[in-house]
Amino acid sequence: MTIRKMLGAAALVLLSAAPAMAGATLDGVKQRGVLACGVNVGVAGFSLPDSQGIWRGMDADLCRAVAAAVLGDPAKVRFVPLTAVQRFTALQSGEIDVLIRQTTLT
Repeated sequence: MTIRKMLGAAALVLLSAAPAMAGATLDGVKQRGVLACGVNVGVAGFSLPDSQGIWRGMDADLCRAVAAAVLGDPAKVRFVPLTAVQRFTALQSGEIDVLIRQTTLT
């Protein structure tokens, strides 16, 4: 199984495991037709735009996997680069639908 398939499967499990919790956010994504995904401002291997402006890395791929699971198209994602200070405010305010970037549990 490829990493892309594993990420897609993980996104499907996460989304199907808690449909009641997704509610308005999931409905908004489906209505808009684009997933707003919060990522790091640029960390190679996680989320970093290449020379053509295409976001690359594990976090970017996970955003695409969620977009594919929810909208049926991995290209229907808008990447929102966020600093550590901005990330939770953007999520709580609804600026982004999902936050996929380095966050520690402390």
